[in-house]
Amino acid sequence: MMLLQTVIAFVVVLGTLVVVHELGHYLVARWCGVKVLRFSVGMGKVIFSRRIGRDQTEWAISVLPLGGYVKMLDAREQDLKDLAPDELMREFTRQSVWKRIAIVAAGPLANFLLAIAVFAGLYVNGIPEPIPKLRTVPAQSAAFQAGLRGGEVIASVNGEPIRIWSDLRWKLIQLAIEKTPARLDIQRPDPAIPDGKLLDTITLSLDGLSTKDLEGNFLDKLGIDLARPKATLGKMMPDGAAMRAGLQEGDLIYEINGAPVNDGLSLVELVRASAGKTLRMSGVRDGQKFNIVLTPDTQTQDGQAVGKIGVVVPLMPEMTIASDPPLKALVKAVQKTWDTSVLTLKMIGKMAVGEVSLKNITGPITIADYAGQTARIGAISYLSFIAFISISLGVMNLLPIPVLDGGLLLYYSLEVLTGRPVPERFGEIAQRAGLGILMTLMVVAVFNDIVRLIS
Repeated sequence: MMLLQTVIAFVVVLGTLVVVHELGHYLVARWCGVKVLRFSVGMGKVIFSRRIGRDQTEWAISVLPLGGYVKMLDAREQDLKDLAPDELMREFTRQSVWKRIAIVAAGPLANFLLAIAVFAGLYVNGIPEPIPKLRTVPAQSAAFQAGLRGGEVIASVNGEPIRIWSDLRWKLIQLAIEKTPARLDIQRPDPAIPDGKLLDTITLSLDGLSTKDLEGNFLDKLGIDLARPKATLGKMMPDGAAMRAGLQEGDLIYEINGAPVNDGLSLVELVRASAGKTLRMSGVRDGQKFNIVLTPDTQTQDGQAVGKIGVVVPLMPEMTIASDPPLKALVKAVQKTWDTSVLTLKMIGKMAVGEVSLKNITGPITIADYAGQTARIGAISYLSFIAFISISLGVMNLLPIPVLDGGLLLYYSLEVLTGRPVPERFGEIAQRAGLGILMTLMVVAVFNDIVRLIS
């Protein structure tokens, strides 16, 4: 069932992005007066088609699902000697260079517009996310050295308001790539003042992060993590180690073996690492302190022994719903799409110069896996994933590689500058080179996918 869900989620993502991209080419081609012969979802042999409209355009589904294309009336691909003069005027290469640029650019532009529409809809609807509240900060970390201790709520980064955790992560990764320090406006918990919050500003250095750190959980490298609830015990499992030792639902654990337990996640991590070991727990029940000794049961997970005490520990962080009025949501969506595109280009540039590993190139298997995971999480995560993949598709297609839209745009830009088209022989050689680059990238992507799948 999970595999079927992943396949369906992947097909929906891929189908949506391909249709939107090719629809951009199709609509602008029609607007420019170019005759469209075929609109295909998929590549290779046509397995289903139907002709529609005044031009009898063939709307087709082809056998290979990875991609699609719009086939226009084109003298480079068809023999047009028997065509009527009015039909010849609708041939692609007879259009002005600006019309050809518009037709080619319309595909990636459609992907960006889809991302903007999805983000804007999500921002209007509201996204339930954790508030940007920090967990206890490890000593000697960059966050600790900057003055963070845990319990702070991040209000803004470099003057930009932060409302949800993903905003904080997004802004910090942008600054980390640019090697720019982060100025954090924070609200510290302070029981000595009426509203319990003390406003402060600190500067967090990001110089200690390497490019490789950005490939993983870079926030952990800084000592920043999401705040979790206190270690309050939930539902007890019958005959679990917790129940056998006398613990009860609602007990608050604040110390184990003399070390403080800062939150529920700390309790879970400590118990998992203590299979078969004696734990002396100190807690509070109904306002009264107590001490208790227990030994976690041992279970095997992924070939490793882990401790279990048979109790549910609530770990859900404090949540909020961030929503915006339509106009503000649209502006935020445009900014998000722009920032994501720029970040993608920067990461591609770092890959090109060797600062970022080629292991970060992903292919259809990884995309399918993420599509299935986000679909299982919920509609908001799935739609956000579609938006990000749409941006990636738009950016990749604009790269100046022959056989991609960006390669054609490069040719036409040279034509604008020189006043004459790129020589046909040069175009053929560039096409072969571009195809070789594309196939190499695909092989690397599929190899990385297989390695991830195995590991």
